[in-house]
Amino acid sequence: MEAEVVLEYDRLRWARAVADAVSADNAEAPAGLSVKTACVDNKVITHVKWQGKLPTFISTLDDLLFSASAAEKVLRATEQSRANDPE
Repeated sequence: MEAEVVLEYDRLRWARAVADAVSADNAEAPAGLSVKTACVDNKVITHVKWQGKLPTFISTLDDLLFSASAAEKVLRATEQSRANDPE
C-alpha cells in the first residue's frame, strides 16, 4: 500500500516547520514501513509505503495528520503570542 499526503501552506516557514515536526516521527519506523517527508516550496509532501495490514497503514496516516495538526496549533499559538507581546 502506498499514499502521498500533500499539505500546502501560505508560508514557507510554516511548511518547513511542519515538515520538521512530522519527520521526527519517521525515524523509528517498523520493518515494512517507509515514511519519507520533504518540504518543497510551501508544500509538505509525505510518501508512505507499507507492506502489512490495512489498519496499521491507516493508523500511520492518522498519526501523520495528527502530528501535522499539532505543529500547526503550535505555530498559530506562537504567532498569536508574538502579536500580543508589547515591544
